[in-house]
Amino acid sequence: MRDMKLRVLTTGGTIDKVYFDAASSYDVGDPQVDPVFKESNVTFEYVVEPVLRKDSLVMTDADRALIRERVAAAAERLILITHGTDTMTQTAEALKGIEGKVIVFTGSMVPARFRASDAIFNLGCAVGAVQVLPPGIYIAMNGQISPADTVRKNRSKNRFEAKS
Repeated sequence: MRDMKLRVLTTGGTIDKVYFDAASSYDVGDPQVDPVFKESNVTFEYVVEPVLRKDSLVMTDADRALIRERVAAAAERLILITHGTDTMTQTAEALKGIEGKVIVFTGSMVPARFRASDAIFNLGCAVGAVQVLPPGIYIAMNGQISPADTVRKNRSKNRFEAKS
């Protein structure tokens, strides 16, 4: 087993959302990666760096520039980014040109705090992917790993699929 050091950048999105009964709405809460990793008894070294706490639909170009800056500045070669699914591919596009790093985006359609969530599966899939892929930018969703520029979110089917 080789040593692995992973930097996880959290940006918000559904994976970190919290349900508020009184308001009947969702809000972005604390990053859920660390609790998921601890419950999963991961044995690799990782750092969780919260960057944003936003729904991806309200992310701006300045937010994407900040994410790019953090990825470029990271000492680690392996980068996992948790991100809202609606604009994940836009942020991936904003990272093009960063050399020498394996960058894997993931998120979820249901908050990680919910029992019936895809978050834990997607995080595990992303962790596996970041360890074996060559440098580049990828999306790990729905059990599939794809170069980020080859997929899109299909909102009606609640999944990612190849661009037509």
